[in-house]
Amino acid sequence: MHSPLVPIRQALSSPRHFSRPHVGGGTVLFESRRPFFLQFTTVSWNQYSMSARSEDIKRPQAISVSLSELQNSNVSLETLEDAFGPASLGIIIVRDLPEKFLDLRKRLLSYSSYLANLPTDELERVEKAEAKYNVGWSCGKETLADGRYDTLKGSYYAQPIHNSELEEKARKLYPNVPEMTSKNVWPREEVLPGFESLFEELCHLIVDTAALVAKNCDRYGMAKLDGYKDGTLENIVRTSVSTKARLLHYFPPPPTAEETTRPDSAMALDDDWCATHLDLGALTGLTSQMFVEEDVHPPHAKPDDSGFLPALQEMDSHPDPNAGLWIKDRSGRKTLVDIPRDCLAFQTGQALQSITRGKFKAVPHYVRGAAPGKAGKIARNTLAVFTQPNLWEMVDEDKDFAKLAQLILDNGL
Repeated sequence: MHSPLVPIRQALSSPRHFSRPHVGGGTVLFESRRPFFLQFTTVSWNQYSMSARSEDIKRPQAISVSLSELQNSNVSLETLEDAFGPASLGIIIVRDLPEKFLDLRKRLLSYSSYLANLPTDELERVEKAEAKYNVGWSCGKETLADGRYDTLKGSYYAQPIHNSELEEKARKLYPNVPEMTSKNVWPREEVLPGFESLFEELCHLIVDTAALVAKNCDRYGMAKLDGYKDGTLENIVRTSVSTKARLLHYFPPPPTAEETTRPDSAMALDDDWCATHLDLGALTGLTSQMFVEEDVHPPHAKPDDSGFLPALQEMDSHPDPNAGLWIKDRSGRKTLVDIPRDCLAFQTGQALQSITRGKFKAVPHYVRGAAPGKAGKIARNTLAVFTQPNLWEMVDEDKDFAKLAQLILDNGL
């Protein structure tokens, strides 16, 4: 998942595949990046645990905890280190979520297909060029490794945490960063009924859960780091108006005869749907991906009795078992992560790494598309919520979040 500024990403590839950042004042706009070709070792995640191949028995495991364990601060420090530490995958799975989560997830991810298939004039209404397309609808604004625009991935950006005083402070202190400070924009209610409320309700649930993960990380910081201030991460997650949500729709790719002629991405790459990168923020909340056969279940409908557009039929799995989210562990091995539908995943970003002084590590990850001949007319929908510090908040002794972001970009990391 990739955002030009929010979340700001790093390409973890050879220098020849770094994008050129656009800098204007305090504003940084990223293009897409594509690394060199990588070979996989596949490990699938099965319900609440990951299984390793016999030859990779020491491969790090995805850690799963219950919501109640987080609420009661019953997650051990060892478990947190297994989830986020130097030898970890950098991801934790949270199960036993509120009952409403499943319905919210299915409805909002269905709306991703409805949104992406709206008429062009409706989508243009919710584009914000002045915010570098980091607010509202964005499609075809990112470039691939060979310079072509990526037209087969659409994104909808919004900031779900609201505090008028902090939002005004951000606009005054950072007038040249509109992608972080612009107000949200929403489709007309008659076009996508209930979209705004649905989007924000699910995002609030994800942020509330992320705050519980952060609270337990604070316990680790208090126990392991001299001078660590209790509540540091939890406060960032709960109150930051820089938190950005991205609803993603990967369009079904057009059929082509050969892999090298596919127009949707630079092929012969593992990460053709989204380049290998680190998130810059604290914790990134992820829903499981939804696959929809849009030729069988076209995303065009009228509201049901609830007033919302009906949820679309979801495929049990993708025909290509290698399509989806991959994580690179600390040894460079690749692990396919399959988040259960009734769970949320939270992965680490660079702000968390800085705040914990390297005790917890940011996780390199990417999204792989379907192999030729296996894509069909299948769309992929998902939601990522990037909890990030306010621009003025300190992430270490001498850098605020805005400075950390700029430093990373200036050094081409």
